[in-house]
Amino acid sequence: MARTLPPVQAIRAEIDALFSSGRDLVEVIEDVARLGARLIIQTAVEAEVDAFLGRARYQRATAVTGRGEEEVVVRPGHRNGHCPTTIKTTTGAVTIARPKLRGTTEAFASRLFGTGVTRTNALETLVVASFVRGLSVRDVEGALADALGPEAALSKSTVSTICQAIVAEYDAWSRRDLTGVELDYLFLDASHFKMHDGQRAEPVLAAWGITTEGKPVFIGLSAAAAESTDAWHDFLTDLAGRGLRPPLLVVSDGAPGLIAAAEQAFPRSLRQRCVIHKCRNVLSKVSAGDQAEVKAAFWNIFDSSSLNNDVKQIEPGPGLVAWVQARIDAFAETWGGRYPAAVKSLLTDRQSLTTYLRFPPEHHKRIRHSNFIERTFGETRRRVKVIGRFPGETSCVSLVWAVLDRAARGWRGFAMTSKGLRVLQDLRRALLHPPAQLRPTTTTTAESTPDTVAA
Repeated sequence: MARTLPPVQAIRAEIDALFSSGRDLVEVIEDVARLGARLIIQTAVEAEVDAFLGRARYQRATAVTGRGEEEVVVRPGHRNGHCPTTIKTTTGAVTIARPKLRGTTEAFASRLFGTGVTRTNALETLVVASFVRGLSVRDVEGALADALGPEAALSKSTVSTICQAIVAEYDAWSRRDLTGVELDYLFLDASHFKMHDGQRAEPVLAAWGITTEGKPVFIGLSAAAAESTDAWHDFLTDLAGRGLRPPLLVVSDGAPGLIAAAEQAFPRSLRQRCVIHKCRNVLSKVSAGDQAEVKAAFWNIFDSSSLNNDVKQIEPGPGLVAWVQARIDAFAETWGGRYPAAVKSLLTDRQSLTTYLRFPPEHHKRIRHSNFIERTFGETRRRVKVIGRFPGETSCVSLVWAVLDRAARGWRGFAMTSKGLRVLQDLRRALLHPPAQLRPTTTTTAESTPDTVAA
């Protein structure tokens, strides 16, 4: 009968097996994070039992000797197997093998968990810090060894494999050819992370889109010093330089640098201002007592479900845009006297808030805002908030990419109906492939009336 491995060694064997399984790298990284949590917690609990009994696993009490001037307290009792215990961590719930003791004169209670605790904030911090710093080879062993001793650290080969593989995967992804990607919709957003010591949080720029087949696709990711026009322009021109064709619609928040760069990089594309961001802007200028009513009135502007049967027949395009613009005027008339600043904020972007109404109705609710990726950015921020900042730009972008690339596989695409496809095709011809003029539409005065000019 094969000897059962101790829990710590068993977890390490599982980690080693992951890298020889031939599975997708991003899936492997996620599993390593969970196994890393188990490894750290399991090692810590085993170390506590060693300290409680005064001897290591398989060591007899009579064999324990003093360590210099340090007195070793040897207690009676011995290990008696393990029982499964579930711990909630930032990587999800993990199950460890909790040691059982027999023959002790006092009960053993883990200082990490207590007698019945199934959640540990201290170890959550350690797990997340180790996962993030694992993207920097030099930091991970020191981080774990300082907290739990040298036995808790992952092997150098495992750390190196994780670091090198994920950085190489991101580098290849960020240089890939995009000529085969044709988009109807391009969404642009940024999230801020602390990645340089002593500096404020800096943005990571992201682009994702919906292809002409209705498929979601993660397009680009890059760190920047600020959300300036230059930073966004460099980001977008890099995508275009690798073959990305102009989309029909660019969806973004109201960052001036982003808007200017998008208009420069894709001058023929239409632009949609995120209505969720605009709602926040409007409500920030409304007193707390009226915010609920103003918010409901704001969303009623864009609520097509309340249209009557006659108006429902309005096709996507200028007619529908005009109908919603009339609702904006009604909102301004109702609230302009009490909250002029809020109404001014709405009216400033009124044209770009209704661009989405030119597109297929079945897409309206998902192309009128850019918050699609914020939930995924939130997952990344959740992982790193306990450590304050990333150890560097490479670690930051690599981890953000790994999380977003993983999440992108679960993004929902868009339904493409025959009627909707006709709308998109008409927009594509009008915006991106306008018919060439066979003859000039105007002529100079000198060409049209030479005698008159000469006179």
